[in-house]
Amino acid sequence: MKKLCASRPLLEAATRAGKAIAALNFYNAETLIAHIRAANALNESIILQTTEATIDYLGLRMIAGMAAAAADQLEQPVALHLDHGSSYDLAARCIDHDYTSVMIDGSRLPFADNCSLTRRVVDLAHSNGVSVEGELGHVGQNTDSGANGNHFFTEPTDAARFVSEAGVDALAVAVGTAHGFYKGEVRLDFARLKEIAAAVPQTPLVLHGGSGISAELLRESIAAGIRKVNFGTEIKNGFTKAVKTSLSSSDDIDLRRTFSPAISAVEEISKSKIQICAQSTVERQTCTS
Repeated sequence: MKKLCASRPLLEAATRAGKAIAALNFYNAETLIAHIRAANALNESIILQTTEATIDYLGLRMIAGMAAAAADQLEQPVALHLDHGSSYDLAARCIDHDYTSVMIDGSRLPFADNCSLTRRVVDLAHSNGVSVEGELGHVGQNTDSGANGNHFFTEPTDAARFVSEAGVDALAVAVGTAHGFYKGEVRLDFARLKEIAAAVPQTPLVLHGGSGISAELLRESIAAGIRKVNFGTEIKNGFTKAVKTSLSSSDDIDLRRTFSPAISAVEEISKSKIQICAQSTVERQTCTS
């Protein structure tokens, strides 16, 4: 039986290839099935993610079992990642339940406190062969007024110090993205992103809030140094819209048939995101030359 792997090797392989890994949130069996089908159709690695809300919904034992089954079905290596872990205790619980990658989000804390919290998680995780993602700067919600102003953006000099002191395997950066639906034009600070990448050349960078960002901007982000892109909102939206259509068009009470179009809808979304992330900068340059 194939096992889940840590996220660091996946991100390092992506770095060598000039690619990124699509990190796909799943919420139930149906969204997980969709991600498995999409990754196998393209023969690419992915990172499967759950938020704390999904952990509350499914439970860690259920998630661990589902992810283990997914790893056995996937053709390429896959990691199970905690997205936006809010505490040391939650990260520890996830590590105890076979997560191979955890994020500890101390981005709202003062710099020193963020470093200290993240370092504690890193020490625990690394002793168990688990990768750790930290966040510096703050990626807020699109519903938060003013939460995504550039005063929340990651500073390159701070990034170098944070990586050195906290010892993270990946760094989530704030360069203009947000969680949820975008209400206007997405503006990413690519100059800042390139400076951050130059400041921490050995640390893969993560872009949160990938849903709703155009393929062109995602590709430019990857070219500038992003190695992991998170997707959640579009997955939930695609699934929910498909279920609503199924329910409104039929009186069928068989949930397997009701959910089938939703699985297909998410599969197509997942494929599109995986494809964008998986095309290397070298391949794109060859295609355009």
